[in-house]
Amino acid sequence: MTTEPMRAVPVPVPDPGPPLDYYLVLPRLDVRDPATTVEGIVVEEFTRHHDLTTTGLDSAGWTPDAGWWSSPALSLGMRTDPEVLARIVPTSRREAEDVYRALGGGQLPDEPLLRTHFLDHQPIATAPPLRLGPAQPPAGFHERRVYRVLFAKDLRAEQVANLRTAWRTPADGTLTSAASGRLDAHGDQLTWDLRRVGHSLAWCLDVTALLRTDATAALGSTLSELTNVLRQHGLIPVTTERFS
Repeated sequence: MTTEPMRAVPVPVPDPGPPLDYYLVLPRLDVRDPATTVEGIVVEEFTRHHDLTTTGLDSAGWTPDAGWWSSPALSLGMRTDPEVLARIVPTSRREAEDVYRALGGGQLPDEPLLRTHFLDHQPIATAPPLRLGPAQPPAGFHERRVYRVLFAKDLRAEQVANLRTAWRTPADGTLTSAASGRLDAHGDQLTWDLRRVGHSLAWCLDVTALLRTDATAALGSTLSELTNVLRQHGLIPVTTERFS
């Protein structure tokens, strides 16, 4: 009697989800010292409903003297207080690692460990989707969704020009849109427009998805990528709403 050798059973690896968002905190203007260009680091992560709308925000801050601390008040100020907003710079994890090391923190913890510092979840109010545009999708599509991502801070003219180039915005685009783009994938169509809004919230990104497939996961990835592109240009995401 012979037996077959045992085969290793693959162990599913949990999906870590989108990477965390990183920000640098600059000293106040009245105490800014050329030798100390960064005061600390903030790490954030939005929680989302199954339809991709924002339900809450987790965050943690770090400074050399205090270590890691839960930072919901600072995260709120980053989006509502002009003085705090002026001191916040969106950054990448790689740059955050360099700053953390330069400020004496050593090696920046990996993201699962950073999440253990999220002690005070900040809920963000949600509401059923509003209707923006026609109720029915065009012929050939089974669903039409419209999302709006709100951002704080401002963009310089050259940053808008860079976005227009990267997104291949038509030269004859609408007057209400500063930059726009389009993506066709597997029969689904996504279009987006960047606009100025309000007085306290500087910009919004409206994303319209016409779906032929069950593409919620791909749509979520695209929303995340577009949001991160605008973070890289200096904006701070506030919330993601759904309008249809």
